[in-house]
Amino acid sequence: MDRIRELMNKILNLLNYIRPRGGWKIPAIIIIASFLGLFVYTFYTSRAYSYLSDEPETCVNCHIMAPYYATWLHSSHGRSTTCNDCHVPQNNIINKFYFKAKDGLRHSAVFTMRAEPQAIHAIEASSQVIMNNCVRCHEQLNTEFVKTGGMTYKEMKAENGMACWDCHREVTHTRSRSLSSTPNALVPLPETNVPKWLSRITNSKK
Repeated sequence: MDRIRELMNKILNLLNYIRPRGGWKIPAIIIIASFLGLFVYTFYTSRAYSYLSDEPETCVNCHIMAPYYATWLHSSHGRSTTCNDCHVPQNNIINKFYFKAKDGLRHSAVFTMRAEPQAIHAIEASSQVIMNNCVRCHEQLNTEFVKTGGMTYKEMKAENGMACWDCHREVTHTRSRSLSSTPNALVPLPETNVPKWLSRITNSKK
């Protein structure tokens, strides 16, 4: 209990030390409130809260992921897996959300800069996760029936071998998964965040 009190006192002392004084008080409050408001608005508009779930619909928050959602949905994996089952580490919850956050920030940066290619390919880190999950899900097949073993992606690269998808090319997204190959894919794209009154005003000026 004494340690908790001591820690609380240290925190209060720190807050007292860094708090704005004199004429800086009101501008500091306005600046902090503006940043907080911008953070809340961005969090809501980007639907960041949805990334805490395992729902596949979350992936089509970005429209360029529509081909990947559509090809997954119509594949054999669409009946029994989610995007996170393949694309996110499953060894522990900390690693899972750390990887989701890191990969999500990279995706956000690429999509915001409009630097995405026509057909998206997994980077090395993602390939490692995907192959680990292939081996994890199909462990019985890999060890009892055909005895292919459980080679990781890094081991496969070092041995100049082949990844799971080098043979199983149509699983899960097929080879027809670019933006131009599935332009009219029917997917549950999110509704716009633009208020109706603002949409009416902007549409009436066109």
